[in-house]
Amino acid sequence: MSLPPDFSLTEWKRFGKQLFLISDSSSWWIGDWLVYGQEKYPARYRQATEETGLDYRKLRNYAWVARHYRVSERHANVSFQHHAEVASLEPFERAMWLKRAARKGWSRNMLRQQVLTQTAPQEEPTERALVQMHVSTEQGDRWASAAGRQGRELTEWIVLCLEQAADLQGAPRP
Repeated sequence: MSLPPDFSLTEWKRFGKQLFLISDSSSWWIGDWLVYGQEKYPARYRQATEETGLDYRKLRNYAWVARHYRVSERHANVSFQHHAEVASLEPFERAMWLKRAARKGWSRNMLRQQVLTQTAPQEEPTERALVQMHVSTEQGDRWASAAGRQGRELTEWIVLCLEQAADLQGAPRP
């Protein structure tokens, strides 16, 4: 590539951002292309490797990440690599972490660190409400067990589940 000698700093930054967006989008495109090929033409990774010149591990990663996110679940404000960091989580957790990373401007490494330590600050509601529920002992035990398997306190797990349900129903966020 040859850039013009009179490229201003503003133009250079804008061009760099466009290059990044194209590069990041191409990761999704290759992943989607591979997933389609796997479904329509099974066992074609070797041919894909030959066609792209990319190594098997990189192609496998592109496909693995693309397979974990429907197009509607992909966040435009964070990179493909951000998505890769949380792809193994449950869908509602992925969405929560990606939204938080976008809002706080976290790098991929910062997202990784926050997820690993589970120390990202919890979003505090502007008002608190006390909710009482009457559930059977069996339900309470089942829910506590599910929360524990995710390394969460029961109340945190319940809030995450309710947020996921509200999102699925299209309820607007405050």
